[in-house]
Amino acid sequence: MARNERTPREPNPEFAEAVLDVVAAIPAGRAMAYGDVAAAIGSRAPRAVGAVMAWYGGDVPWWRVVRASGHPVIDHEQRALEHYRAEGTPLIWSPDRSTFRIDLKTARYVP
Repeated sequence: MARNERTPREPNPEFAEAVLDVVAAIPAGRAMAYGDVAAAIGSRAPRAVGAVMAWYGGDVPWWRVVRASGHPVIDHEQRALEHYRAEGTPLIWSPDRSTFRIDLKTARYVP
């Protein structure tokens, strides 16, 4: 593990359930940033949302939760891209088409 990397500790069960409920409700083709998910449950802790996703994200549509820039989870970009294409999620590509991000102006979901 790199010097600055930390394994997140297991989240509070009630907080985790609230996060997972919000993520499960995000419609296909839409997305929320970690901060959006936190705000939806009355929290100001996007990193805690990230910890929940790290622990339990495989049980919900994890690809619909992205960084505030619209970029998908690091090291899962290609898997996420498959889902985005299948769901018709609006994307913005770099000029050389080597990287992409979700167009959150169009795709942001507000529960």
